[in-house]
Amino acid sequence: MTPARLSLLDRSRTRAGEPDAQALRHTVERAVRAEELGHHRFWVAEHHAVPGIASGSPPVLVAAIAARTSRIRVGSGGVMLPNHQPLVVAEQFAMLEALFPGRVDLGVGRSLGFTGPVRRALRSTGADTFAEDLAELRSYLDGTAPVTARPRLDRPPPLFVLATGRGLAVGGDAGLPVVLGGPVLDDDSLGERLDDYRARARPGRPGSSRRSSRSTTGVR
Repeated sequence: MTPARLSLLDRSRTRAGEPDAQALRHTVERAVRAEELGHHRFWVAEHHAVPGIASGSPPVLVAAIAARTSRIRVGSGGVMLPNHQPLVVAEQFAMLEALFPGRVDLGVGRSLGFTGPVRRALRSTGADTFAEDLAELRSYLDGTAPVTARPRLDRPPPLFVLATGRGLAVGGDAGLPVVLGGPVLDDDSLGERLDDYRARARPGRPGSSRRSSRSTTGVR
């Protein structure tokens, strides 16, 4: 029997009486310890102006973790694509992959800021263009876009879709692996939705350029 590979998603939770910076240092320390324990992946999150969470910039935190580790895969769970230009995300993670080859994962999600003031601060329009932004991001990573994201890579970092709702269908249509989380895990129709995902991601469908898989990553 193949042993299960364990991974962690860390949200850099803050503690009463400690500066937020300490939460980030603890995240890096947990990543170092996770590598020592033989864990496979260590991902960080993106939350903006959320009380109790210090992690708002996954690429910066991933770089800090990768610099302190040597083997464990590091990445995002995920970068919220509505908050960023796809080209910038591609450049950030191409740079991480160039600096730490073979160790970087790019997980992306479609969540907006939790409150109206945060959404306004992020310049969110509220329009759902996730599928289009995902396709654009992918084109920069695989070198098919009309402009070249640099640094150029022979092999871009693997791309995952964070699926807490409609992202499951979007990931299936794109033929990409999904990471399940949030309310979708408690959905009574999860089995049917996974069947729909697999049908959408089957080989031969447009966009289904890689083998589909189900991944779940979490930490308590």
